[in-house]
Amino acid sequence: MRLIQVAQFAEDLRRAAAFYTQLLAVQPTAVFDPPGLVFFDLEGVRLLLEPGAPRALLYLQVPDVTSSVDELKGRGVEVVDAPHVIYSHTDGRLGPAGTDEWMAFIRDSEGNTLGLVSQLAAGQPVTEGRA
Repeated sequence: MRLIQVAQFAEDLRRAAAFYTQLLAVQPTAVFDPPGLVFFDLEGVRLLLEPGAPRALLYLQVPDVTSSVDELKGRGVEVVDAPHVIYSHTDGRLGPAGTDEWMAFIRDSEGNTLGLVSQLAAGQPVTEGRA
């Protein structure tokens, strides 16, 4: 069994589609309006934006969470929680052994919280913007 689709609340489909198109750097795979559905393909998992969906907390992997947050802040995206290490992977059960898991949280155009995640070499020196 594998995850095939996740739905996310979107009050304004056009606004949400524009936000996610820019965030994900991909165009929607399909738009059905009416009834009000926008789909994105995230490497085989469909992200569905629709007004009737519940709010979900999505976690998106990015190469460097700090750089991503800096870029998003520059575009006016609200940062809910700044980048920080949440876990050090020592045994490889939840991520590559020898990496630190960095997370930050932002707010999308519809008021949903999104997590941004990077797994970086453990003890990587603090870089500009990284706290």
